[in-house]
Amino acid sequence: MKRIVIAIDGYSACGKSSTAKRVAAKLNYAYIDTGAMYRAVTYYFLEHYVNLTNPKAVEDALKQILIEFHHNGKTEENETYLNGLNVERKIRTMSVSDKVSEVSALASVRNCMTELQRKMGKKKGVVMDGRDIGTAVFPDAELKIFMTADFDARAARRQKELLEKDQLVDLGRVKENLEKRDHIDTTRKENPLRKAADAFEIDTTHITLDEQVDMILNLAATKIIES
Repeated sequence: MKRIVIAIDGYSACGKSSTAKRVAAKLNYAYIDTGAMYRAVTYYFLEHYVNLTNPKAVEDALKQILIEFHHNGKTEENETYLNGLNVERKIRTMSVSDKVSEVSALASVRNCMTELQRKMGKKKGVVMDGRDIGTAVFPDAELKIFMTADFDARAARRQKELLEKDQLVDLGRVKENLEKRDHIDTTRKENPLRKAADAFEIDTTHITLDEQVDMILNLAATKIIES
C-alpha cells in the first residue's frame, strides 16, 4: 500500500497533536510533533540566554542543537530529546509557551527546522503537525488538514493540559498566551499560519477526539487509493 504525507496545521490547543498521534498509530506511520521541535529550540534559547535580536547569536545557538524523538517505554509515545536529554516536560511549561511563537517567527529558526522536518518526512509514511506543514514544509502533501476551534474551548483545553502536567495556571493567563501566539503565528513574515487552499478544515469545538481521528483516517484512505 502506498504511503503518504499527512500534514495537520492549525491553531494552538485545537487537538492537533493528540489527533496526529492517534492517526499515525492507526496507520503505523511516524509521528512528528513540529511544535515540540520549536519548543525545544525555545527552551535551549531560554536556558542559554540567547539574544533573539542578535542574528549571529541565534545562528550559533542553532548549530549547538540536536533534536530527536524517542519512544517512551511505558506509553509508547514519542518524547522530545534535546542534545541527548529528555526535555518533554520542560518544554511544555508556560515560560516556554510565552516565548515559542516569538522564537518560531525568526527566519533562521524556521529555515533550520523546516530543513530538518523535510528530512524526517522524506520517505513518507508520516503524520506531521504544526503551523506551516501544508503550506511551507510539505506543500505537496497528499493530505492536508487545517484544525480550528472556538477560542474559549481552546483555552479550557490548554488549561486542562497544563493541570495534567501539575501546572496550575490561571485561565486569564492561558487566554492571554493564546491570543499572543495567535497574533504572532498569523502575522509573522516567515511562513505564517494559514489554511492551505487544498486543506480540509475540521472544527474540533464540538466533536470528540475519536471523531477527529476517524474523519482524518477516512480522508487518508481516499488519498491513499488516489495516490
